[in-house]
Amino acid sequence: MDGTVLVADDDRTIRTVLTQALTRAGCKVHATSSLVTLMRWVDEGKGDLVISDVVMPDGNGLEQLPLISEARPGLPVIVISAQNTIMTAIQAAEAEAYDYLPKPFDLPDLMKRAARALEVKRRAPASRTATQSSPNDHEGELPLVGRTAVMQALYRLVARVMNTQLPVLITGESGTGKSLIARAVHDFSDRRSLPFVVVSPSDLEGMDGPSAVLSRAKGGSILFDEVSDLSEAAQGRIVRMLDALGENAPRIMATSQSDLMVRMEDGQFREDLFYRLGGVTVDVPSLRERVDDIPLLADHFLTRAERDGAPLRRFGDAALDLVRAYSWPGNVRQLENAVRRLVFTATSEEITRNEVEMVLGNQPAIEPLRSGGEGDKLSASVAKHLRRYFDLHGGVLPPPGLYNRILKEVEGPLIEIALDATGGNQAKCADLLGINRNTLRKKITDLDIQVTRRRKLM
Repeated sequence: MDGTVLVADDDRTIRTVLTQALTRAGCKVHATSSLVTLMRWVDEGKGDLVISDVVMPDGNGLEQLPLISEARPGLPVIVISAQNTIMTAIQAAEAEAYDYLPKPFDLPDLMKRAARALEVKRRAPASRTATQSSPNDHEGELPLVGRTAVMQALYRLVARVMNTQLPVLITGESGTGKSLIARAVHDFSDRRSLPFVVVSPSDLEGMDGPSAVLSRAKGGSILFDEVSDLSEAAQGRIVRMLDALGENAPRIMATSQSDLMVRMEDGQFREDLFYRLGGVTVDVPSLRERVDDIPLLADHFLTRAERDGAPLRRFGDAALDLVRAYSWPGNVRQLENAVRRLVFTATSEEITRNEVEMVLGNQPAIEPLRSGGEGDKLSASVAKHLRRYFDLHGGVLPPPGLYNRILKEVEGPLIEIALDATGGNQAKCADLLGINRNTLRKKITDLDIQVTRRRKLM
């Protein structure tokens, strides 16, 4: 490694260990226990990389990240913290830290990340600020990256349920990162030092299968991945296993891209297993539900490719507009694969719109229906969203007046869509909805529905 590293930590032992390791690796090191000193060094132009703790005697390291970014755009910051909760990781991500490691950290791992940060800084000092790595953003895994409201709600829910004993059912389309959410729940929980066991159908075969799974888990976490794909016999074995759990029982989690309630109503999934797994439902949004995260994710994958030795690339404005507009039926996984192809097929540093069109040309542009989607009942879909709404309150009841709030949430979109379908003709719209025309007018006013050129008062 080659460069100057600024280390800020109030633990003298950690400062000593990092100073020795980085010096042996060929770096110059300035170490301090003060954020004031760290910021003075940054303002003076010192350092090619910052490694900073969060809780310091004279402030919070996370709160300094925007100041560092303002003073030295592109200066990578690796955050290390003993406050190893998902919320700390989220805060580090929101503040655009280059990377985040919970304490106690693995020194070789930290050194590897520091080397990558210095290499990115050396190769592209004037390029974009490196996108942050998320907790557990290991090779081949999807990143927990997102600043949209739906992702922030997801992060808050995960943080609330992390150390509860409730089973967690994680739903969402293929490629959204359901298994990564399960892994994050485990890795940032009190069980992080215990095993994380992903159960395959073969693990449940035979009379001794479930007991062997419990023996492997040892009070850690068990994940039934794509539980809807399990046979009736395997589902029955899980029910009996869960009913036999005693003290020091492992945390139970499951993922599914199918709507289990619909499958249960169709007789394809055991009702008793559904209610044993659904203590808390975590719905991972598709990319279509968080379009504003697409540029962030695309930039993340470009940075990851650079760290792996790929050429430096960036999206042109027109290319990025097309990436945002694409439906991404394969979600984050499909986006990652497309970006990787663009890294090596682009002919210059700036990726063009034509190059994006060529990569996307052989990929589906229309969103596929989710498994079981054609048979989904409206009531089941509504129930899923209502369950999510209750879950977001973390076991606390929502504010009073829920009935009228929900009716308003449903009425507004229904009337707007009906108005669009009837070309703004309120007489036709009222007839379609089966309500009086005056009632429709009143609801348009009460719900503050904007009348556009397509929706003229008749």
